[in-house]
Amino acid sequence: MIFQLNLAAIAAIASQAAWKKAKPVIARDVFFLPALGFLGIIVLWWVVALANHELMPTPPEALVANLDYIFNPFYERGPGNLGIGWLLIASLRRVLIGFVLGAVVAIPLGFLIGMSKSAMLALNPVIQIFKPVSPLAWLPISLSIFHLADPSAIFVIFITSLWPTIINTALGVSSVPQDYLDVARVLEIPRWRRITKIIWPASLPYIFTGLRISLGIAWLVIVAVEMLTGGIGIGFFVWDEWSRLNLSSVFLAVLVIGITGLILDYAVGKLQELVTRRPIASK
Repeated sequence: MIFQLNLAAIAAIASQAAWKKAKPVIARDVFFLPALGFLGIIVLWWVVALANHELMPTPPEALVANLDYIFNPFYERGPGNLGIGWLLIASLRRVLIGFVLGAVVAIPLGFLIGMSKSAMLALNPVIQIFKPVSPLAWLPISLSIFHLADPSAIFVIFITSLWPTIINTALGVSSVPQDYLDVARVLEIPRWRRITKIIWPASLPYIFTGLRISLGIAWLVIVAVEMLTGGIGIGFFVWDEWSRLNLSSVFLAVLVIGITGLILDYAVGKLQELVTRRPIASK
């Protein structure tokens, strides 16, 4: 009993020593260095604003001008006059609908291409032709099909989300070690069980990599699409504020767009850890 207590005390002391040693590193990596990077951006913004002060506000001026948006993000003051929170939700809704529809189509297609050489030969040229096409080039086509801005924007996000997920899923499926599949054939495991028990788990890291890339591109594209289609959304907000020469609100929108993109990527990363039960390696 005394021996166990001594072991527990030694472990506690070692843990405290390790925490004390790690605290300076955590403070530096998590707080100090990121704060230094943001400070550099703010200083650069300040210098550029002072050189072009007629149009561009300094950081304190932009902060004061945006206090209403910051403290009242969900106000409603008439048709089209909405807080930035509502605009963000509208854009997120379009992105998530298009992204989910894209994933539902892209993952099975990726499996088909990765498992079948015939499917790969048939679909790979199509993917290679359409993948480099700018997402905005699909907007006139979608508008001619749907005649409405909202479904057209969702369609563009859907097309945008397809290619990275298809390519990464196919790569993951084709990268499954052949030995695993040979053993499964020897054991006469049915094809559907091979897919669910061998190929699917081995492909999950690749699939989530494709999903994270697709979601990042989709969030990028929605801003440009909303600038062109108008309506309610964070992209149209940027264009509308620029038309009014209100750069303070544009800077706020840029910050909101960046933070939202970071949160979306973090959420997909956490979902990957939950599904694969493996922490994402970080350098």
